[in-house]
Formats: sequence, C-alpha cells, structure tokens
Amino acid sequence: MENNFIETQSHEWPQKTVRSLSWAIYALMLSAFAFGMAEFIIIGLLPNVAHDLNVSISSAGFLVTGYALGIVIGAPLLTVVTGKLSRKSVLLLLLALFTLGNVLAAIAPNYLTLLLARIIAAFANGAFFGIATVVATEMVAPEKRASTFATMFTGLTLANIIGVPLGTFLGQQAGWHSPFWVIAALSLLAFMSITFLIPRTQHTSTSGLGQEFRILGRKQVLLALLMTTFGYGGVFTIFTYITPFLERITGFSPTAVSLILVLFGVASMLGTIIGGKAADWKLMRSLLVSLVFLHVAITLQNHPV
Repeated sequence: MENNFIETQSHEWPQKTVRSLSWAIYALMLSAFAFGMAEFIIIGLLPNVAHDLNVSISSAGFLVTGYALGIVIGAPLLTVVTGKLSRKSVLLLLLALFTLGNVLAAIAPNYLTLLLARIIAAFANGAFFGIATVVATEMVAPEKRASTFATMFTGLTLANIIGVPLGTFLGQQAGWHSPFWVIAALSLLAFMSITFLIPRTQHTSTSGLGQEFRILGRKQVLLALLMTTFGYGGVFTIFTYITPFLERITGFSPTAVSLILVLFGVASMLGTIIGGKAADWKLMRSLLVSLVFLHVAITLQNHPV
C-alpha cells in the first residue's frame, strides 16, 4: 500500500509521521493474519487432532463450532465490558487474551482443554476486528478509509492463502500443537507492534449490553444476519470437514490437501475482490447471484458429475 497516510485531527490523535501511520496499519494487518490463521488452522488438522486426542472426526469438528460461538458471545460482551478503556488498551487486552488462548491450545493435553483454549482465543476475535476497523479508518483521511480497511483485512486473506496451508503442513510434520505456537508468536509480535505504533485513542463505547442486542430487532440487520448465517453455514459445514473428505473419500495425500487449501485461499481472495466490485455496482443482485453460485457449488460436491 502506498505510504499516503496523513495526520488526523490534533484533538484525537498525537502528531504522527506518514511513515509511522503506515506501519501502524501493517501492525493491524499482522493481527488480522494471526486471527485468521487461528480461526481456520484446525480445519486442516482435523484428522490429526481427532486421532491424537482419541475423539471422532465429528467431535473434533466442535473445535470449529466452539470458536464460532466464542466470537458470537465474546464480541458484544467484551465491547461492553471494555467500553471505558481507550481503543488501544482494548486492542492490547484482546491480543493478550488471544495469545493466552493459543498458548493454552499449544500445550493442551486433551480435547476439553483444547476446546476451552479455542473459545478463549475466539472471545477476542470479533471484538478486535470491530475496534481495529475504527482505529484503522480514523488514522487516515476520509478518502483513504476504504483502502485502509482493505489493507488491514488483507491479513485475513493472506492467512487463508499462506498461513493456514503452511500451518497445516507444519502440523502434519511436527504435530498439531506446533502451529498454535506459531500463532502465539505472531500475536505476541502484533501486541508489541501495536504497543509502539498505534497512538493512544479515545474511549470505545459506553452502550449497555441490552442496547447492543436491541439492534437485532431491526429488519435490515436481521436480514443481513440471516443471509450471512445460512450462506456461511453452507460453506463451513463442508469446509470444516474438507480435510478428512479429501483424504478419505477422494484419496488426496496430506501434502496435497495443503496445496488445495492454498487454492481455496486464492479463490476466496478473488471472490472477495470480484464480489466487492459487483456489490458496488448492484448490491442485492450480486448477493443473490453469489448465493446461487454457492448453492450450485455445494450441490456439485454432494453429487459430483
């Protein structure tokens, strides 16, 4: 990304150089990479975890479900609890919680400990992205906010293209605990980067938990949530078990599975780019077309030609 970040209003941010603000955005991008890798790494290692912990594949799949529930519960709860803290303090607190969860996952001796570790890490996930988005966009001029937002979330894309496949390969070779040590190290590096690069900001939000949930009563919000739930539900029902499916049904080797995950990440990136441009053109039409294509893709996986 071009180093074209500018100084913001003096009443909100300390004076920062263009270069330091650029690095601040990259610190958030690194955080996004760590969160994305942690969320999806278990999918590539599902058979390894199930075998090592002596649980079924379906039981191991709850490690994905537990993480998702942690995000849903943690995001509104932690947003309210930390409402009186500065945004930078909240980011650091969430990264500390995320690091703790991944260290616990790296040393987990049994299934229940690993599940608890995943939930702890997930608690920080949703709240972090909500606050980091505000912090990132407030550090730049209004006309640069969209590109700044995209830069930060490039970390998630790179996590799918690079982090998850490499982490899967590492887990297959050195044991499923090892990728969690890598994620913990990345989150610690992100913690230190944010400490030195992100300016001290104003408080987050002081709204109550009831106010957070009252938003769900709005029809547009509810419709968006339902579309996301059923759309992503279809994707992740299959994606969660993609590794055992590829290895046991189609006969791919573990190494080949890592390469397929790379292709999935690349396809996700291209889909995001194309979908974003299409949404700028015709939002609802693009959503409907995307859901139709998703339905066709999932149907073909269940009934290959």
